[in-house]
Amino acid sequence: MKEQLTIGLVQQRCTADREGNIEESSAGIRKAATQGAQLVVLQELHAGLYFCQSEDTRYFDQAEPIPGPSTAAFAALAKELGIVIVTSLFERRAPGLYHNTAVVLEKDGSIAGRYRKMHIPDDPAFYEKFYFTPGDLGFTPITTSVGRLGVLVCWDQWYPEAARLMAMAGAELLIYPTAIGWDPADTGEEKERQLQAWLTIQRSHAVANGIPVVSVNRVGYEAGPGGAESGIQFWGNSFVAGCQGEVLAQAESDREGVLMVEIDRERSEAVRRIWPFLRDRRIDAYQDLLKRYRD
Repeated sequence: MKEQLTIGLVQQRCTADREGNIEESSAGIRKAATQGAQLVVLQELHAGLYFCQSEDTRYFDQAEPIPGPSTAAFAALAKELGIVIVTSLFERRAPGLYHNTAVVLEKDGSIAGRYRKMHIPDDPAFYEKFYFTPGDLGFTPITTSVGRLGVLVCWDQWYPEAARLMAMAGAELLIYPTAIGWDPADTGEEKERQLQAWLTIQRSHAVANGIPVVSVNRVGYEAGPGGAESGIQFWGNSFVAGCQGEVLAQAESDREGVLMVEIDRERSEAVRRIWPFLRDRRIDAYQDLLKRYRD
């Protein structure tokens, strides 16, 4: 493998026009490829609006199988451009059984692997437990021609356990397709606290595990169902952090765009030699991590 890996992140607004969203994602992928990207990552559920703002059984009609229409379209694009693509979709596994799933497409157009979101939120405007069954594929890196990808999804990004298990299984970088934003009613101070917490927790995963982090978020305002809710202002800020948490590239909070970054594959080895966190873990003393809480 080459020592440098060029990555493209596609940050976009989404609408109710599924075909239009896919065309925009595809255009972003093409733009990244022309700038030398070997790996392109799309945001969470990029084919449509973030429907989890409400609980409505009609939205299950948006789910699709794997393989299916979305994987076919992006597989063809991956093969045409000779790149690896990380996509995100609403997976219909069986009647009444659905997942929030990331699919990795190899540069020959094959499906390299998939990851089903493990941590499922249930908060105001993020009613994902109504739609998604928790993942059952575990925290297993996906082997590709550009390396072993530790793909996780959105709410997973707050959990150090998920990042650690991916790293322990040999992930060479962590990837988080994301859909997160503000309640427009929040104060400016609260919005800034939330954004900084989001950036900090993911950068900490890079530090604690000595591997880069790639996080791709959507951008733009999406109204609540029927206009009764305040909606979500997705805060963008897609970014890549290096092995010591340094921010290598970061997108804006209110604009679409393709963010390009080049990472050094050899830095993980160098950083882990001076900060050997994996070596010094006290695995003999962590049994209580398997408990919900220590009373």
